[in-house]
Order: sequence, then C-alpha cells, then structure tokens
Amino acid sequence: MAKKGNRVQVIMECTEHKTSGQPGTSRYITTKNKKNTAERLELKKFNPILKKVTVHKEIK
Repeated sequence: MAKKGNRVQVIMECTEHKTSGQPGTSRYITTKNKKNTAERLELKKFNPILKKVTVHKEIK
C-alpha cells in the first residue's frame, strides 16, 4: 500500500500576461510540499507568448 505524502500538484499562472491584453495563457504544473510550504508559490518561469521570463503565481 502506498503511503500518503505531503506533495501536491499546483498550477502556476503568469501574472504579467493578464495585464498585457494578449490572447492565451501561460501555465505550468509543478509539485510542492504542503507541510514545508504552506503559502502560495511564486516562481520565475519562461512565458513563450511574451518571449521573456516572468513571475508565475500559484492558482487554486
């Protein structure tokens, strides 16, 4: 039997893309340890639509 872990999958969405007015979205799927990182993640990832590295925040 597999043991339950604290790792969960989270979806990261670009914050700058919403304000740019361009169609589409930039999203990434990653995992985090809920026990160690209770607050929402904020990572710099590449946005292929804007063609630059932007801040991606965790969405629910």
